Amino acid sequence: MAETRPLYLGPRLRRLRRELGLTQQAMADDLEISPSYVALLERNQRPVTADMLLRLARTYRLDVADLASEDGEDYARRINDVLRDPIFADIDLPPLEVADLATSFPGVSEALLRLHGAYTREQQALAEQRVSGSEAPESDPVAETRRFLAGQRNYFPALDSRAEELSKEIAEAGGAEDWLTKRKGVRVRFVPPDVLVDSIRRYDRHNEQLLIADTLDAASRAYQLAVHIAYTAMRTDIAQLVRAEAFESKTVTNLVRRSLAGYAGAALLMPYERFARAAESRRYDVEALSRQFGTSFEQTAHRLVTLHRPGMERVPFFFIRVDQAGNVSKRLDGAGFPFAAHGGSCPLWNVHSVFSRPGEVVTQWLELPDGQRFISIARTVVAGGGGFDRPHVYRAIALACAAEHAGKLVYADGVDPQTVEATPIGVTCRLCHRASCTARSVPPIGRDILPDDYRRAAAPFDFAEN
Repeated sequence: MAETRPLYLGPRLRRLRRELGLTQQAMADDLEISPSYVALLERNQRPVTADMLLRLARTYRLDVADLASEDGEDYARRINDVLRDPIFADIDLPPLEVADLATSFPGVSEALLRLHGAYTREQQALAEQRVSGSEAPESDPVAETRRFLAGQRNYFPALDSRAEELSKEIAEAGGAEDWLTKRKGVRVRFVPPDVLVDSIRRYDRHNEQLLIADTLDAASRAYQLAVHIAYTAMRTDIAQLVRAEAFESKTVTNLVRRSLAGYAGAALLMPYERFARAAESRRYDVEALSRQFGTSFEQTAHRLVTLHRPGMERVPFFFIRVDQAGNVSKRLDGAGFPFAAHGGSCPLWNVHSVFSRPGEVVTQWLELPDGQRFISIARTVVAGGGGFDRPHVYRAIALACAAEHAGKLVYADGVDPQTVEATPIGVTCRLCHRASCTARSVPPIGRDILPDDYRRAAAPFDFAEN
């Protein structure tokens, strides 16, 4: 007599419950069983008995044959279709092993199908980009520059060391302007914008003059002075770093050189050792640090991401700057924050909402789908202006660090990072699988959208869990 094999319908039962809009408690009440038993059935930790199959069919007016049909057969068919992809051509995959996988490990089968679905969609997107002639992500100069900076963890010890030496010389000379005059024979002049012809800084090599727009605020003037010093007095140090890499184009080379000059300029204004000690002493109060060093809020926040000197490391931060349309104009990662390389970030992150509270530092606790927690510090910043007819550019910046470091920040005083209510966010909608998010703009890749003939979910897209 043939042995009757237990019937496991976990994924099918979970899909049924979701399509009916039921909680596990509601389904348990309908079937007169406990919620924990429903959970065990959905996780394939208990087989579906004949009696339970009849209850399901009778309660929800379903066909027993449809309910009893095994997911294993469907998984085996779908997996076999996937395995025809040329990428698997050199792997020996016997049909019996595929059948065993589909029958015995439905969760693993679904994971493989989702992964291949995401891979296929990504390949299609790249193919469409090539056909349309649009630029592929790999050839994006800004993306390559960001990859270079991230590869160095936004820390360049040679520039920091040289900047510390120069900052002492500048202080002894009485300031950057006097240092340029005494050491380089360069006169600094602050002039109206029309003299600079749409520039904010220009070096007049013929007359040995550094011209800087007089509409800039004090912090911006100091920064432009520091960047000019970096381009001249630290030219060799910057050139060595650039020559050590093989960049794809002159555009990338120029962007990297500009980033390194900006890094060096910030290091001149905020010398590593002095700034690192102050950051710890001030408990990473960005506004207090900016007042102490005469720098802007953004410059100070940016500098906090670079503190990785061995033996004098500080809290690792992630930094992002966005405009009101959500475009990312700067991103630096020193905290392992999983920000999407392409597309928008999560709209629930407060870096997108602080425009309604200009100039105010707003904190937020974040929780990613895998349970990681971060604290975010966001604030608006303003560029431009300086006159009635000078346009302002409003952006928002955010600093984020892992919850384990939050106790070192003044922004987390009196809060337990593990119990405080956190906003559930995702990396980006395409990669976020939170089913109940009402802020979602697009469905996640690799997930099937459920029909809404009988139920319309509150979230924009209701998708299958399996």
